[in-house]
Amino acid sequence: MTLVVPVAPAPGIAARPLWVALGALTIAAHLGLILYGLVPNLVARPLHMALILPWVFALPAATAGARARGWALAGAGIAACLWIAWNHAALRDQYGFLEGPGQIALAAFLLLLALEGARRMIGWPLPLVAAATLAYGLLGQHIPGSFGHSGTPLASFLGTLTIAEGGLWGSLTGVSVGVVAVFVIFGAVLNAGEAGAGFMNLAAAAAGRLKGGAAKVSVLSSALFGSISGSASANVASTGAVTLPTMTRLGYPRRLAGAVEAVASSGGQIMPPLMGAGAFVMVELTGVPYTGIMAAAFLPAILYFWAVWVGIDGYAARFALRGLAPEERPARRDVIVTSGFFLIPFTILLTMMFAAGFTPQYAAVAAIAAGFGLLAFDAEGPALPRLPARLAEACVTAGRQVAMIAAIILCASIVIGVLGITGLGVKLTSAILAGGGGTLWGALILTALACLLLGMEVPTTAAYVICVSVAGPALIELGLAPLQAHLFVFWFALLSTITPPVCGAVFIAAGMVGENWLRVALTAMALGLGLYLIPLGMIANPQVIGLAARPGAALLAFAVMALGLALVSRAVVGRGHPALRLVLGGAGLALLLGQSALA
Repeated sequence: MTLVVPVAPAPGIAARPLWVALGALTIAAHLGLILYGLVPNLVARPLHMALILPWVFALPAATAGARARGWALAGAGIAACLWIAWNHAALRDQYGFLEGPGQIALAAFLLLLALEGARRMIGWPLPLVAAATLAYGLLGQHIPGSFGHSGTPLASFLGTLTIAEGGLWGSLTGVSVGVVAVFVIFGAVLNAGEAGAGFMNLAAAAAGRLKGGAAKVSVLSSALFGSISGSASANVASTGAVTLPTMTRLGYPRRLAGAVEAVASSGGQIMPPLMGAGAFVMVELTGVPYTGIMAAAFLPAILYFWAVWVGIDGYAARFALRGLAPEERPARRDVIVTSGFFLIPFTILLTMMFAAGFTPQYAAVAAIAAGFGLLAFDAEGPALPRLPARLAEACVTAGRQVAMIAAIILCASIVIGVLGITGLGVKLTSAILAGGGGTLWGALILTALACLLLGMEVPTTAAYVICVSVAGPALIELGLAPLQAHLFVFWFALLSTITPPVCGAVFIAAGMVGENWLRVALTAMALGLGLYLIPLGMIANPQVIGLAARPGAALLAFAVMALGLALVSRAVVGRGHPALRLVLGGAGLALLLGQSALA
């Protein structure tokens, strides 16, 4: 039996030649920027914004009138971006100072366009945060006390954000152009072919026969699929379309089935090699090479899925959950053949990065080329008749996903730019230090709460960027290594995917399985306890993120934390006398945090 992961683009989109062509242009332009490599930032980054505008403003329009208005906005925005790119040499000589009312109007339009683009993609919260920071930058000189600022001339304030590399065209947008987009394209190409079926077949062959096997298939497939999707919601919708009906058919409680899929899918954003857009932003913010980020994140990610696995064992014992029957598991030949559709591109990617020493971007370009070649095949051999549809799907998916992430990053870049111009970031960092009583423990709790609250309203990447810009310096000042601080914030930015009241992955899984979302969320929190504990464990046992530098110490810390997580999971999920469960939980926490420097 071959399992197939359905991928459902928006109805009729893939058949529209215009969007296929725009998707192909998006792919070609971003790969071209990687291969050429000498394009000035004030050219590449405005072009990046210009390419996404039709996807943001015209594609989602439901009526002819809305579509016309969307194309008008996109056209005006494209013209403004192209003007910036065309005049980049002259603008560089202005040193972020606008000249004349025309340039001021252009700058205001670009900022408003970025806010509106993010609103259309992800709703109001992030644009409101960005608008509030803009208002602070413009009017903060009238605020009394330490949170006011001395004021910045309008031409300089808007110019820094729009014609210099301090706002819209800052380093975050550079990450979106040079790294995030190429890996999003990589994921879109793999998903258009047989890679999804390969993930599912490999997971079913590895875990299908085990106790609670259907749930464990969900864990493995979501870990594999999430490593290229980097999105909890996309992961739930894709792998959940197969795993959720299977679990319910085998008698799994619906709340458990939904929770397993939500928790496993949330882990995709912390699972190397790709880890979503946030990991690439981390490269820029920390200065640590991407291979170093991957090495640091690998063992904590394995610990996360280990905790989920142990939790499933506990539920399997409670509900007598069986595995997949032999006839429901894929044949060995199907596993071997379909696994090649993701193993070949991944092998090329990792070999070029680690063995040949190429940058992640160049390695991804080679892996994309391999992925495009594999679109001409399926498990039975050549599939040339399916190639045009797969190419169209890859182009449209890449265009839409690049636009989604770029809209978020452009809006977040406004926030980061204003924090730098006004010094507000330093003031907020001082407030965190004061609010935490000058202790690392207090600052960590405040940071975790901020991540949870902000993550309820904005996507993980945006929550991470904003929180780490404010809280990161405070945590580092209190003694954390920069990578420790960033990984802590990155993990806690994921809390809202499974934590009420706003838990996107849970909402989707609960809807797909037909269960009350709150019941699914409570079970997901029990299964996903690693998401709450592992970041603290990384602080208490920093060796666990030091796999590249000290593998022996890292593996020892990994073993201790794995035992601690298993004990805590048994205490939370398993049965037994309350006193025994309390002892198990306490022992597990002692192992996780026993060497803590938080006191």
